[in-house]
Amino acid sequence: MKKFREDFLWGGAVAANQLEGAWNLDGKGPSVADMCTNGNYKNPKRITTAIEPMTLYPSHEAIDFYHRYKEDIALFAEMGFTVFRFSIAWTRIFPTGMENEPSEVGLTFYDDVIDECKRYGIEPLITLSHYEMPYALVEKFNGWGSRECIGYFLNYCEAVFERYKNKVKYWLTFNEINIGTSPLGAALSLGIIKGYSGSILDVPDQSQLRFQALHHQLVASAKAVKLAHEKYSQFQMGCMICFMTMYPYTCNPDDMLALQKEMNLRNWFCSDVQVRGKYPAYISRYFEKNGILLEMDTEDERILKDGTVDFYTLSYYKSNCVKKNVESISSDKGAIQELSNPYLQSSEWGWLIDPKGLRYTLNLIYDRYQIPIMVVENGLGARDEIQEDGSIHDDYRIDYLRRHIKQMREAVADGVDLLGYTTWGCIDLVSASTGEMAKRYGFIFVDKYDDGSGTLARRKKKSFYWYKKVIASNGEEL
Repeated sequence: MKKFREDFLWGGAVAANQLEGAWNLDGKGPSVADMCTNGNYKNPKRITTAIEPMTLYPSHEAIDFYHRYKEDIALFAEMGFTVFRFSIAWTRIFPTGMENEPSEVGLTFYDDVIDECKRYGIEPLITLSHYEMPYALVEKFNGWGSRECIGYFLNYCEAVFERYKNKVKYWLTFNEINIGTSPLGAALSLGIIKGYSGSILDVPDQSQLRFQALHHQLVASAKAVKLAHEKYSQFQMGCMICFMTMYPYTCNPDDMLALQKEMNLRNWFCSDVQVRGKYPAYISRYFEKNGILLEMDTEDERILKDGTVDFYTLSYYKSNCVKKNVESISSDKGAIQELSNPYLQSSEWGWLIDPKGLRYTLNLIYDRYQIPIMVVENGLGARDEIQEDGSIHDDYRIDYLRRHIKQMREAVADGVDLLGYTTWGCIDLVSASTGEMAKRYGFIFVDKYDDGSGTLARRKKKSFYWYKKVIASNGEEL
């Protein structure tokens, strides 16, 4: 069987708001994530318009990577990482998003993080915006609902591109940009929550505003890519899609048509724009059916065409089934209904585990676009128990990752041009969806708990040593 390429990039992925902490130190401003309380699988986290006393906001300390990055990167290097995907916190560089000049302290911090990676031969893969929009832009403009945010985002991109032009090759514009096609994206990604306080799952949905905001993000992404291509030819620019793999629930042709509509909207729409450079034909019918009329500047079509990405990245965790009676495609109310697949098992958090779905997905993507692909999020959230001798036997995580890597290797044999693989949450961090620590993904256990307690001490899990062997053997020893 064909092997992974010799220069295959092995590593892990994190996001600033989920691990850095130091939310208000050294001039950093609050982001949307900083206004989110803790929560769990049964009790959703809340968004507040002001910081409430005696309330836990997990991102405020997170796992304190801000002060412990050298220790953590040394552990990544010990595993053999050749790539580390992380995000820059926009509000560390521009505290409100609207300043004229970037924060030197913020820029220096990421200089130090990048330099520490390079010291160990680890390639930085930087996400420019990973669910951490400046809250000041929410308060003033209702986030990406306003076109004003495009210019502010470009100012931020210009600052970090210029600063790290000789250190960073791989960049992603917006994390899981397609989450904006569902109501959950209003808070997580688009920031169209001005004045809202309450459960993250109950943000009032206005599909017209949401898709207008998503359009602004797509234009901002294209402008950032165009800027990079014109000024920094050494850069490789990528999109990042939350791929929601789907199957028809039955062989009823109606289920197949429902599947096609959902796949087009949720998975293909944003990447069709970012890879092909224009709005796809099928989205017009969806907009018409839902009363969505986008306001576009005369230059937008040209900008989208000129700002196409060099490579495609995705998160992949699970799959689901689609049936004709799923109404989300016609009414756009809520996320996709997940129907039970009798051939798959699920995690404690209800996510169906489908390694073969990853091979299927990679083939779909490569057949559609024929550009290099990287899997930049994949992992199993689970509760980890420390044994009496201090060890953590997370064989369930090893099994999950092993099965997915095997299917990536099958996809490579199928002909997919796969650049690399970064597991999600290579070190335990705050869950973006629920705001809890109990849902752990890492190879490294962090002594931090849902009530905010813990020493923050790092501890290697069994999977740490397993992944080290995987990397050393370039995926041959699983």
